[in-house]
Amino acid sequence: MGTDYITRIADGLLDELLGSFPAISLVGPRAAGKTTTAVRRAATVLRLDDPEVRQSVAAAPDAMIARLPEPIVLDEWQEVPEVLGAVKRSVDADPAPGRFILTGSVRAELENRVWPGTGRILQVPMYGMSVRERLGRANLAPLIDRILAGGVGAVGAPDERLNVRDYLDLMLEGSFPEPALRMPGGSRRRWFAGYVEQMITRDVPAIAPRRDPDLLRRYLSVLAVNTAGIAADSTLWSAAGVNSKTAQAYQGLFQRMFVLDMIPAWFSNPLKRLTKAPKRYLVDPALVAAVLGLGRDAILYGPDMLGRLLDTFVAAQIRAELAASSADPRLYHLREEHGRKEVDLLVETAGGAIVAIEVKAAGTVTAADARHLSWLRDEVGDSFVAGIVLHTGPHIFPLGDRIAAAPVSSLWS
Repeated sequence: MGTDYITRIADGLLDELLGSFPAISLVGPRAAGKTTTAVRRAATVLRLDDPEVRQSVAAAPDAMIARLPEPIVLDEWQEVPEVLGAVKRSVDADPAPGRFILTGSVRAELENRVWPGTGRILQVPMYGMSVRERLGRANLAPLIDRILAGGVGAVGAPDERLNVRDYLDLMLEGSFPEPALRMPGGSRRRWFAGYVEQMITRDVPAIAPRRDPDLLRRYLSVLAVNTAGIAADSTLWSAAGVNSKTAQAYQGLFQRMFVLDMIPAWFSNPLKRLTKAPKRYLVDPALVAAVLGLGRDAILYGPDMLGRLLDTFVAAQIRAELAASSADPRLYHLREEHGRKEVDLLVETAGGAIVAIEVKAAGTVTAADARHLSWLRDEVGDSFVAGIVLHTGPHIFPLGDRIAAAPVSSLWS
């Protein structure tokens, strides 16, 4: 184990689950750090993206995993899907906890491919590295849990004052550990360009052969332009110059690779005029900038992208914490028909508690910026725990009952 490992939010959850489940599937985007985290717990590592290992495991998967020191990490298991059957048979024979960790960067219907209904495998999502993790605060309780316990007053004061340029620097550093932690800006831009190229030319063909790379790039660019948006499907298809069937296939591919996150619309029977369209996010703002070839000035002084990137950035910080929360929270957005009322992000727990978040790429906030949060609070009553307007200014201040303005940096303070 290296001494420079940065603890991830998933670490505590992974250790807890390995004490109860025989097999854990750690899933998320390629290069998000899954393998680094998994191998710290491994007695044996089988890297299935290695051609020789892949060939041996594919030829005799049951024999290859038999009698190896455990826990066994099966890295990039999707390279040899047959290994899932071998894990199934091994776990059915011996359901002792902590035997296998599967890592993968392709979403799969594990419940259909492995053993339906037995509860012997659990997926743990692991996305890019949040700012909180980079600051060494992965062991803090998730922000949602703190707000549920202490209300809007649990939002912490930031350690330092950041302005919009500072936030943009954080966004463009990205959340993938290798470029964010080890590379200067120029190298980082090349890394992301290579990431996009490998995704289009290698990762997609591995799971969906015969896809047109030029059309894939074009559709990915349309998704990037519309990140944090609720564009109609037909708008995206038209902009990319593809038909609906092709667009749906491409969208599904990017979802399967954890590059595209579709945040569902929150819906409540008393609020019948809410749209049901999802909100699309690319999972990393630096990836958005790389796909579109945008530099700092183009983002700062352009008409639209700064707000979209900040919303994407905030969603990434929250997404990284959800699996570790004890409240089983789910992430939504809310939008009334015709856009009259809109809430950027809404977290609802299994118990029905709601935390609503607005994101403003501005250093000043007024009560008018919280009007949709106030409307939601009045509509849902006691279920509404807190509403927060996240902004790029330095101060926390109240905006009404259970509603406050806070710097974006409060997410990791």
